[in-house]
Amino acid sequence: MKSQVITTSASKKELFSWAMYDFANSGYTTVVLTAIFNAYFVGVIANGSGDNGQATLLWTLAIAIANGIVFLSAPVIGAIADHSALKKRFLLISTLGCVVFTALLALCGPGEIVLAMILIILSSLMFFTSENLISAFLPEICPPEKMGRISAYGWTLGYLGGMLTLGVCLYIVTSAKAAGLSAEVYVPQTMLVVAAIFFLASLPTFLWLKERAHAQHKGELNYLQIGYQRLRLTLTHLPLYRDMFTFLITLTVYQCGVYTVIVLASVYAQEVMGFTTEDSIKLILVVNITAAAGAFCFGWLQDRWGSKPTLMFTLFIWLCAAVLAHYTEQRFWFWVVANLVGVAMGASQSAGRALVGQFSPPERSGEFFGLWGLATKLSAIIGPMVYGLTTYLTQGDHRSAILSTAVFFLLGIILLMFVNVERGRRAAHVDLN
Repeated sequence: MKSQVITTSASKKELFSWAMYDFANSGYTTVVLTAIFNAYFVGVIANGSGDNGQATLLWTLAIAIANGIVFLSAPVIGAIADHSALKKRFLLISTLGCVVFTALLALCGPGEIVLAMILIILSSLMFFTSENLISAFLPEICPPEKMGRISAYGWTLGYLGGMLTLGVCLYIVTSAKAAGLSAEVYVPQTMLVVAAIFFLASLPTFLWLKERAHAQHKGELNYLQIGYQRLRLTLTHLPLYRDMFTFLITLTVYQCGVYTVIVLASVYAQEVMGFTTEDSIKLILVVNITAAAGAFCFGWLQDRWGSKPTLMFTLFIWLCAAVLAHYTEQRFWFWVVANLVGVAMGASQSAGRALVGQFSPPERSGEFFGLWGLATKLSAIIGPMVYGLTTYLTQGDHRSAILSTAVFFLLGIILLMFVNVERGRRAAHVDLN
């Protein structure tokens, strides 16, 4: 029996509840992976030996392990969620897991490398899984022609949530420094703030977002077997979904650069440009403003230009920003780079999610967004590890490492030319059941 899903837009209240999850979870990306905890890990927790290259490598290794687990599990979890109509329940479990493990990061201090890496791996695993699951609701709550705009609303609200969380953390950091307290005191407090905001802001999602799919007959198979069976069916129809898979390859390549910037931006600012923790927080706050503006403005352009031309343009912005970051010596130009990244980040993330939504059959959205998760997590393994290995082999040369991201963006632009959006959207309406 085929899952039954809607073909018209959900109510404004439900669309808001879906977008609020982006608001809720963005604090984790902004504070833990981008602005505070990553630099704290490199500069305090794992830097006892004074070897910055080794500390950076350990951070990227922890992120790679988390993404590796998601890489293997995401498509199967998505397929199981589709078949059993349990996307919302899986979303709740992964959300609570991320909240708990993020709060436990407050226990990590100097030298506690193993504990910090374990908690980062577990919290990231839960975060990335929930990210795939919430995105899988997109084909259910709006038709293809509105996906670009709705996806952009989510990203816009997400950046606002990131600004709120980061703003609270900035107050904590500034107050602690004024009182003469060290990072070992105020960074753990910021982890508790991230966990609390994530939990509270996600409540509208669980109150109002509906699970529209109906569970299919389970038969003699267990859900794990069903998950692999559904994934195998999709893979055997690879020629039908060639544009989806071509785009997933494209996305994997350019996301190597995007994700590297996300998890290592404050590390680069601290180690190359001499930014303090407070400086980095201010920088990320401003970047979130430009990212929100980029997501919102380009969301409207997506529905006019199309997601592919919009994404192509933003990848060119990414390319320019990466090259400029390599050469810049002055803080002013680094701020210019950061804001270029902000505009490109909001637009590229929104356009990428919208394209996957357009290529996904609504009754298999969990599975297809699981494949999206597989692609993004593969890039999250490759990109940061390339950066980490480059800094390690060059004895801490972050400028050489940042230039590697430009190659990913250039290849992404080239590969995107081979994606046929209309053909991919037609394939999403073919029934395999």
